[in-house]
Amino acid sequence: MENVLQPTESPTRQDAPPGDLAIWFFILAELLAFAVFFAAYAFARAHDVALFNEMQLQVDRNAGALNTVFLITASWCVARAVNAVEQRGDSVRGARWLAGGMACASGFLVVKIFEYAAKFGAGISLSTNTFWMFYLSLTFFHFMHVILGMVILAVLWHQTRRSAYGPDNTNGLVSGAAYWHMVDLVWIVLFPLVYVMR
Repeated sequence: MENVLQPTESPTRQDAPPGDLAIWFFILAELLAFAVFFAAYAFARAHDVALFNEMQLQVDRNAGALNTVFLITASWCVARAVNAVEQRGDSVRGARWLAGGMACASGFLVVKIFEYAAKFGAGISLSTNTFWMFYLSLTFFHFMHVILGMVILAVLWHQTRRSAYGPDNTNGLVSGAAYWHMVDLVWIVLFPLVYVMR
């Protein structure tokens, strides 16, 4: 009888979200905060489309596109790290992939800092107009999430190098990876919304 029940129990366990339940509550709270931000941006834009269209011509779309590549590549590296540890038990390769993810995240931060320096150098600030208020606050809010994500990746990298994770113990690794993917997902919405949509 036990052998008959085992196959039906296994899919139920796989249907549960990977990682800690607490991280998913945290991710949902973060996504809700960004959703409110995005809704406020869309509302403000609808009331002054001409201003937003004109100001969007001054944002660096190439820098935004490069940062999109950086974050998507970072997420790919993190996914490879989880796969290396979870499927193969390869901590060395997992740590290398996490280091790659951190390198891509660092590239994102460097590009964004150059963007901010250019805007502040041109005299643009939060009080310039509604578009720049949203642009600077939204992107900086995300910028801080990237920094937090990098701290999490650094902890995961350190733990993975110490072989703290393995095929039967990936909860912490998967939880941290889920947070990083949330940071990436938010940018995938933010980039077209702020840089491209007209």
